[in-house]
Amino acid sequence: MSSTRSERTLRDRVERRILAVFGLITVGLLVGMFYYPVGTVFIEAIVVEGTATVSVFLDILRDPFYFGEFARLFAGEWPGWDLVRPGRNMGLVEFTAYQAVLSTLASLALGLPLAYLLARFEFRGRKTLRSLTILPFVLPSIMVAVGFVATFGSNGTVNEVLGLFGLGGIDMTGTLGIIIVAHAFYNAPLVARIVAASWETVDASAVETARSLGAGPFRAFRDVVAPQLYPAVLMSAALTFVFTFGTFPIVLALGDLSLATIEVWVNRLVGRLNYAEAAGLAIVELAISLSILYAYLRYEAKQSSQARGVRPLPRKSLRPTSRSPGELLPRTGLVAYSLIALVVFVAPILSMIYASLTGPTGFTLDHFQFLIERQTGGADFQVQPWPAIRNSLVFGFAALLVALPMGVTVAVLTTRKYRGRKLVDAVTMAPLAVSGIIVGLGLLRGLVFGVEIAGYRIFVGGAIAIIAAHAVAGYPFVVRTVAPGLEQLDRQLLESARSLGASRARALMDIELPLVWPGVIAGAAFAFAISIGEFSATIILAEGANQYTMPIAIERFIGRRLGPATAMGVVLLVVTSVSFVVIERLGGGYRGL
Repeated sequence: MSSTRSERTLRDRVERRILAVFGLITVGLLVGMFYYPVGTVFIEAIVVEGTATVSVFLDILRDPFYFGEFARLFAGEWPGWDLVRPGRNMGLVEFTAYQAVLSTLASLALGLPLAYLLARFEFRGRKTLRSLTILPFVLPSIMVAVGFVATFGSNGTVNEVLGLFGLGGIDMTGTLGIIIVAHAFYNAPLVARIVAASWETVDASAVETARSLGAGPFRAFRDVVAPQLYPAVLMSAALTFVFTFGTFPIVLALGDLSLATIEVWVNRLVGRLNYAEAAGLAIVELAISLSILYAYLRYEAKQSSQARGVRPLPRKSLRPTSRSPGELLPRTGLVAYSLIALVVFVAPILSMIYASLTGPTGFTLDHFQFLIERQTGGADFQVQPWPAIRNSLVFGFAALLVALPMGVTVAVLTTRKYRGRKLVDAVTMAPLAVSGIIVGLGLLRGLVFGVEIAGYRIFVGGAIAIIAAHAVAGYPFVVRTVAPGLEQLDRQLLESARSLGASRARALMDIELPLVWPGVIAGAAFAFAISIGEFSATIILAEGANQYTMPIAIERFIGRRLGPATAMGVVLLVVTSVSFVVIERLGGGYRGL
């Protein structure tokens, strides 16, 4: 009897402390896989040959290659009219911001009509279309780049269609236009998701009051609806700017050095072993991105006090009920928008599949046969296809095993009520704001090259570093899918379990997690899909370790043979689509991303 009681006491003690233990392990992993590597990048930029200095930053700020005419300002000169004259050469940082602004405008132009369609109309397939707006979080960007080459390249499907009508061909590859459209493919669904969610919270009674006072539809929209949508539009614009300002795979695959952005050049500096300048430039990029996010968050804090209605605007049927201009014009505009959306959103994926199955003589499986048989690398094919597929799957499952428990633990810790919870949330979500290039560079310099502890130099293998980078990229999405479910649980269930003697850990395992299990599965699918498509950190870490993945193989093939690139893209599409199906079927009840 005493032994049974002691065993029960020991079990109770373990259960009471197990959540704290998991929390400490998660903090340790986060420090080792993220904060220490990122800190290494900062130190690399300010400590040169053992001496603290800001010379690296000053050299970057004063270099016209990076800041154009603005460099003269940082050097103490006044450039005058040269600062804004048309046709002047832009520095690398200014061009990165310029293409991000254009990409943001294109994303808003494509995303806002979709938000209007989702929020204001009821039609068959609306929920499915809404679920497709999570594509930016699932589809690998390098795969999308292949689809755009297959669509808008010299031998792309657009040229084939134009040829059927006797029209001249186009080739958008290597142009700023294709980069902007590819960015819109990624970010317009994000804009639509954010704005549509805000549109659905507009107070219907306020609109009805305005109409009863004589305001027409346009006036009611301008004075009542639009002010409530501005914060969501600004939020989506700020996020789009940050994402496209830190663009890497899209520009690397679709552009050239004349269209290089900051991250493309950081990768080039790493290849030249110029780590100090690469670190300094990466920090400049991070500072600009965080400044944009901080400015938006300050604005959002001022707007948060505005009251929101509880009765949403009723949705209208997509079919017009009359032939009046008020009924026909919006729907005619949506039809025209749908044609453009088909070219931007659907054509790249279908073109990639079509190009993978066709050749000069018509239908063929030669491109897939290449992936199976090409196992010896030559000067033109340093990346072997089958090992790249194997590595992607291995890294994906390994990163999932790390990211899932980390994400669930952080979700639990950030949904408990205690002092400092917002700080914990901000600290644990920091990986969302930091570029994969910075994480990859930090892991390379801080762990792969070795870290000295107690007189011993400890090295981490390239494969382990890649898994760490993938886990860091994926676990925040686990948090964002699990945490909302935990916050919505009936607290009385937990209080009842605790009053019956269940420890906090036992209540979590027996009650909380089973109830939010769809969110856990969805988070796991997100983490796996993100690992499969991760490119920025992987391209830095895979070089020396020869641990190439499918996205790296696609990037290598694009410039040499489009067929194998599209075939590898289809394989990658199948893997990510399976993850997407899991998210849709098992995670449909959560309200996360």
